[in-house]
Formats: sequence, C-alpha cells, structure tokens
Amino acid sequence: MQVEVVVVVVAVLGLGVAALSSSIDRLPVSEPLLAVVAGVLVGPRVLGWVALPELGGGAHELREVAVVLLAVSMMAIALRYPIADVRRRAGPVGLLLGVLMPVMALASAGVAWAVLGPAAGLGAGAALLLGVAVCPTDPVLSSSVVTGGPAERDIEERTRQLLSLESGANDGLALPLVVVAVAVAGPLTGGEAGLEVLRSVLGALALGAAAGWGAGRAVRLGEQHRDTSPAQAVLFTLVLALGVLSAARLLDVGAVLAVFVAGLVLNATWTSDDRVRALTVDEALNKYAVLPVFGLLGVALPWSAWAETGWVLVLLVVGVLLLRRLPWLLALAPVLRLPRRDALFLGWFGPIGVSALYYLIEVGERVPGSGIVVTAGTAVVAGSTLVHGLTGSPGRAAYARVERG
Repeated sequence: MQVEVVVVVVAVLGLGVAALSSSIDRLPVSEPLLAVVAGVLVGPRVLGWVALPELGGGAHELREVAVVLLAVSMMAIALRYPIADVRRRAGPVGLLLGVLMPVMALASAGVAWAVLGPAAGLGAGAALLLGVAVCPTDPVLSSSVVTGGPAERDIEERTRQLLSLESGANDGLALPLVVVAVAVAGPLTGGEAGLEVLRSVLGALALGAAAGWGAGRAVRLGEQHRDTSPAQAVLFTLVLALGVLSAARLLDVGAVLAVFVAGLVLNATWTSDDRVRALTVDEALNKYAVLPVFGLLGVALPWSAWAETGWVLVLLVVGVLLLRRLPWLLALAPVLRLPRRDALFLGWFGPIGVSALYYLIEVGERVPGSGIVVTAGTAVVAGSTLVHGLTGSPGRAAYARVERG
C-alpha cells in the first residue's frame, strides 16, 4: 500500500508541475523542493500515509532510486552540449575537478569538525567522510538552474556549460575521495583503497568508452537503414544509461563515472540533430524524473536523529553552504577567466543533492558507527535543497540584472 501511495503522490505532483511549469520557472521554488515537501506531508511526521526507515537506519531502496536518477542525469549532461563545446571547456572543468573539488571536500570536513566535534564528538575521520560525501556538485539540482528557456536567456552559455560539466564529472570522480576517506576512517587499508580506486576509475573509463563507442555505431547503422526516429533516440539514451549502470555494478567499477563517459563518447559520434533529439531527456529529467527520489527523501528524513543532535546542525548547514564552495570559486575566478557575477553565480549554485545522498548511504553501509555522518549529511542535503530551491529563480534574475565585469 505504501508504494502505491508514493506513486499516486508523485503522479499528482507531476500533473501539477506539467500544468504550472511556466509559473514554477518564475517562482522562488524548484521541482525537487516541491517533491521533498510532498514527501514530508505524506510521511510519518504529518499525515502518516507512508513510512520508510529513516536515513541512517537503512535506506537501501532510496539509494537504488538515487543511483538510477544519477545515471539518467549523467547521460543527459553528457549529451547536453556539442562535443566541440565540451572540448573547449576541458581546461576550466579540469581545474574545477582537480583543485576545487578536493578543496570543497576539505572545507566541508573542516566545518563539520569545528561544529560537530565539540558538540557531537565527531572525529577527524568521520568529518572527512562527511566532507567528501557532500563535496560533489549535484547534477540534478544544478540542472534546474542552468536548463530551460529562462536560464538559456539570462545566463551566459559558458557559465551554464561549466556548471553542467563540472557537476557531471565530479559526481563520478568523488568516488576515489570517498574510498580514501573510508581508508582514513579505518575499514580499509591504504593498499586496499588504492586498488579499489584504480579498479573503479580505470574500469569505469574502459567500460564507458566501449559502451559509448558501440552505442554510436549502433545509431549510425540505424540511420543508414532509416530506422532511427526522434522517439527512439530519446529512449535509446535512457536504455544506454541504465545498461551501463547495471554493467558497471556487475563489474564492480565506478557506475556513475562509467555512464558519464559513455555519454561523452556517444556525443562525440552523434550529429547535432541526434543531440537535439536527446535533449528531450534532459528537459523531462529536470521536470519529472527528480520527483520520486526527492519525494522518498522527504519521507525518510531522519527527524529523530536531527532532534537528538540538536540545533548545532543548523550551524553545520549554514557553514557548509557558505564556506564549502563560494570563497574558493571566487579565488579561482581570475584563473578561470570568470567575471565577478559569473564567479558569484557558480560559487553559490553548487548545490548538494542526489549525489551526496548516494555517497552518504554508501558511507553508512561501509563504515560501522557512521550514523552521525549520515544524520549530519542529510541535514546538509535538505538544507541545500531548500536554500538553492528558493534562490534559483531570484538568483538567475539577479544575475541577468548585473552587468559583466
């Protein structure tokens, strides 16, 4: 019965989003935020129609839904821009991945240790686990900021591309950081962590490249025989994302990274018409595919654990949102050749969402006694969903009003 309730709520919410889509784009609210609110309303704390284990006490189902959404999102981002634009942004994106991402992990860990160490006894190893889990920029929440007519009209194309490509790449590349943090926390030795990182990353690159090349060849053959229609192209990208995800998990390599690489290689083989057809997936993802996972998140929020930890979690959320990304992006702005308004926009809109949720659940399953990490991390995810959901439309409008410089 509970599954049916969730499906009905998501369907009703989807109808509302479809009917009010243009109005939602102008309001200070996002589809993920609406889904979280709906989940809270039908969850055990309000109406009590649906009950799931609170995050931190077992959330296997939510992790499975989250990784599927991440896979589809990775494919959409990889196909969002022409491959020539992707190559042109490789340098700045590499800097964001190689410098900014580790700094964001350390900054978040530092905030967590400073805030929760004295108040909740959070050790350095646990703080590092929390920091690496919340460091990746979420592709789902960031997509709602940089896609759609208003975003394409108001925001510079280069800025949108940098945020999209960074959020796609760093979701997969966060896995090595998580493995290193798990080794620091104790369950893995240094050698075991090194082997896992190599297997996960190199395996993901090989699998993604092979799958993307094979998919591109299949599309070309279909076009030669006039067997490829726009609807088939859209469904093909979804099937490819889920197929690569499943293959990566069977081979025990980095699933999210493998899907992103497959999408990039496929993008390199496609014509511009193919890519335009695939953008239908991107738009649908931002509007509808996010609803189930954020609805389930609203149901499973760990209210009891939050209450036990206390108001110190508010300090954690504020500290992470302000110090995790913004100051470091502003420091890198000259190297990235970003005008101040673009640096402020990219520094603020680096939301924490589905990817962090996935890694937090992963940490909870791999590291015994990491309940406080999951509790604190979900508070950060909920806070980012709320704050970035409320500031997306006003932030875009403010960006459009400010002159470059």
